Amino acid sequence: MILVYTGDGKGKTSACTGQTVRAMGQGMKVAFGQFMKRDGQAGEQTMLAQWLGPRFLAGGLGFLRRDEERPAHREAALRVLDWAREQLLEVDMLVLDESLYALGSGILLREEVEDLLARTRQQDKHLVLSGRDAPDWLVETADLVTSMTEIKHPWRAGIKAAPGIEY
Repeated sequence: MILVYTGDGKGKTSACTGQTVRAMGQGMKVAFGQFMKRDGQAGEQTMLAQWLGPRFLAGGLGFLRRDEERPAHREAALRVLDWAREQLLEVDMLVLDESLYALGSGILLREEVEDLLARTRQQDKHLVLSGRDAPDWLVETADLVTSMTEIKHPWRAGIKAAPGIEY
């Protein structure tokens, strides 16, 4: 199955982490990669690294802020993509957090994501993708799509990100 967690609200990475825990609880082998996030940025990374060992990779450089950073981000994305292709051969489920951010910013290409989708289906595996702005072609292709919608968020009231809540 192809699962997509998208939308402008909080909870996409949390949904990916929950999906990972659920699959592991069913005895499935899972790999979890993050495209934009650097290692050591968020609490879930600590736990995923403990649970998954080398099947966890936070391979990003942070979010793309300036266009001159694009080549370095593209290189990092290609490293995560190569890792993901290798993992897909070994696991039942591959989770790629912030893959849609990478896709939307042009760091990942549509044909690269389509190749992963095809490999997933050919190998009868599960692929979980997350990030804002899932493109229509992906929504059409996916088996399950959930959109997180922000109703209210504390940062709009000037409250800073909190450990264990935001990261």
